[in-house]
Amino acid sequence: MKASVYDTKGKEVKKVDLPESVFDLPWNGDLVHQVVVSLESNKRQGSAHTKDRSDVSGGGKKPWKQKGTGRARHGSRRSPIWVGGGVTFGPRNEKDYSKKINRKMKVKALNTILSKKVRDGEIIFVDALSFDAPKTKDAKEVLKSLSTVKGCETLATKRKNAAVIATGEYNPISFRSFRNFGNIKLNTINDIDLIDIVNHKYLIIENPEKTLEFLQTKIK
Repeated sequence: MKASVYDTKGKEVKKVDLPESVFDLPWNGDLVHQVVVSLESNKRQGSAHTKDRSDVSGGGKKPWKQKGTGRARHGSRRSPIWVGGGVTFGPRNEKDYSKKINRKMKVKALNTILSKKVRDGEIIFVDALSFDAPKTKDAKEVLKSLSTVKGCETLATKRKNAAVIATGEYNPISFRSFRNFGNIKLNTINDIDLIDIVNHKYLIIENPEKTLEFLQTKIK
């Protein structure tokens, strides 16, 4: 498989060979769903917490005597049926929401998503994203130029979750140039997040030679 590599002006500069083990896998929706659900669950903090009757303060004394008052019998003000009492079956912060997922499954799910995005024309390979200074204006011009690539017409106009940019290495100027875009997420290929790729329409890969080498070694 071959794919076009573009410069920041949106002009094709060369071709790159795509490894079939990464970019030519059939769609497996069940696998992708299982991995995404697991990753989302692992991010869940479980911070919601309620007090049960053993955690609520007070209630050491019986509200009134057992018999002779004409009222219902009660043993504690901490009972869940009392205002200010404990909560029955409420959320507790000790609950663990994490789900185990095998590394091979995560890698295959990532490659499955990359394969689908290549077939749908939603991956753009860019030779380099270099700026003389961190300027949002320059980054915006790059997005406009890349939106001229066939299939990526909404890159510069999509208001939410437009694209993920995967760079070969950390470049503070590039990161500062794109940080003002709420619809763009930029990260190095080493730290790329599968959920970000799923949630964003386009994927821009910088320095494809280095990136593809990393992806190939990751699947082994």
